[in-house]
Amino acid sequence: MTILISGAGVAGPALAYWLTRHGRRVEIVERAPEPRAGGYKVDVRGAASTVLGRMGLLAAAKAADTGMRRITYVSKRGKTIAALPADLIMGRRGDDVEIMRGDLGRILHDATVEETDYRFGDAIASLEDGPDGVDVTFTSGRAGRYELVVGADGLHSATRRQVFGEVPLTHLGGNIAIFTTENTLGIDREEIMYAEPGRLIFAYAAGGPARVGMIFAGEPKSSIDEAFRGGGWRTAELLAAMQKAGDLYFDSLSQVEAPRWSSGRVALLGDAAHCPSPASGQGTSMALVGAYVLAEALAEAGDHTAAFATYESRMRPYVAKNMAFGRRMVKDMVPGGRFAIAFRNYGMRTLKYHPRKEQVIERVLAPLREAATAIAI
Repeated sequence: MTILISGAGVAGPALAYWLTRHGRRVEIVERAPEPRAGGYKVDVRGAASTVLGRMGLLAAAKAADTGMRRITYVSKRGKTIAALPADLIMGRRGDDVEIMRGDLGRILHDATVEETDYRFGDAIASLEDGPDGVDVTFTSGRAGRYELVVGADGLHSATRRQVFGEVPLTHLGGNIAIFTTENTLGIDREEIMYAEPGRLIFAYAAGGPARVGMIFAGEPKSSIDEAFRGGGWRTAELLAAMQKAGDLYFDSLSQVEAPRWSSGRVALLGDAAHCPSPASGQGTSMALVGAYVLAEALAEAGDHTAAFATYESRMRPYVAKNMAFGRRMVKDMVPGGRFAIAFRNYGMRTLKYHPRKEQVIERVLAPLREAATAIAI
């Protein structure tokens, strides 16, 4: 029988890669009409880089690296406060990769498309778990019985909701909007940061259009226009560009950690099971690692019940480290008062003169390195 995966982002295709190499038949169903080409830049670090290496895809990911050279902090009037090497500030070392999410998705899709049955433009409408398989009805009207079903369908997972009911999100106090727009900023391989109390704008380009992010404090899905009204730098221009964007992503900065990741023949993977929020920068890495661990557990165990238990017990400590890191980092993504911003700007402005700046950054980013490597692969 076939294993059904819901979601063709990162976690789903990564799981399909390993399952097919263990001799399993896999179908992936995805609501989108085709592989998603957009998205923002994501990091692959630590244990996840090891997984990509074992897939034989690390070289391809490195070839598609964003190649960001500089992080620039600007003032209300657009004056440069500090400009620092991107790899230094973002803590990328060794085999760490920063890649556009769409590029990583394409690499995973291309590596799995010949051995995996992809069904785009469809989704699970209902499922019924039984002793001999899971009976699934799709929104297209087709139906089938599957050996197992894996929900890899993100923060707002429909699979999780159908099987486990409503699992409340933990709101971290902020919201994020990301969109693509014309590169009127004139940047290339550079990211610009502009902060005011309770709100942050970042914009970057990697040889093409600009991606803009707007983060602000507030209740889930509060008004972006109200949050950024009267902002400095080029806030008004970017708000106008957002209204015209065709790929706007807008959501709360939230975490979800399902109390359990499996029920019967259905399991959860990636953000559907444990979304650390964009603040952690670790969601993609956790998806890659989880796919590897789940596939290995299914290959080694005599039945799915034992495999799901092994998968969850191995992943839980790693997930806990990364969830904690996400909660910590949201304080940097949602700026505090003017004093806190001034203190941060002073630190960035003087860092390049520090004789031991590499050691200073390593100490600051030590929790990230610890979270990224908190599991043996």
